[in-house]
Amino acid sequence: MKYIVILVLINIYINAQELKIQANSFSADEKSGISIFLGDVNILKHNDEINASKVTIYTDENNKPIKFIAQEKVSFYIETKQKIIYMGKAEKVIFIPAEKEYHFYGNVHLLQVNEKKEIRGDEVLLNITEGKAYAKGFEREPVLMIFNIEESEE
Repeated sequence: MKYIVILVLINIYINAQELKIQANSFSADEKSGISIFLGDVNILKHNDEINASKVTIYTDENNKPIKFIAQEKVSFYIETKQKIIYMGKAEKVIFIPAEKEYHFYGNVHLLQVNEKKEIRGDEVLLNITEGKAYAKGFEREPVLMIFNIEESEE
């Protein structure tokens, strides 16, 4: 089976970190500042990784990314400034670089690896500078937060 793999190394730096994107296909419109990556999309930035079937990147007039939208089969691995590690999946993820925020939508499963905490909901916001998460429940279900508590023997 032959795959056309386009490895795009965008010379865009977010906080002086290289952004690498790999996908099966790529299209861009410089006028509108929209780039679309399709098929097995993998984005790497420092310790963060996002995988999806489709990623759309919006840039300003200086080609600086202002918004990333990952859709379809989205999985992620994110490390905050406090070295808190999150991983999980969602139907859609929006990253706003200027605000250092990830917005997760649709059947969100967010696992805080270091503390073994898990959040499940329909919408979750994660601020990577502050290391804070906010969640909204499913339409007919509340937010679910799971903690692993180790009991000490007395």
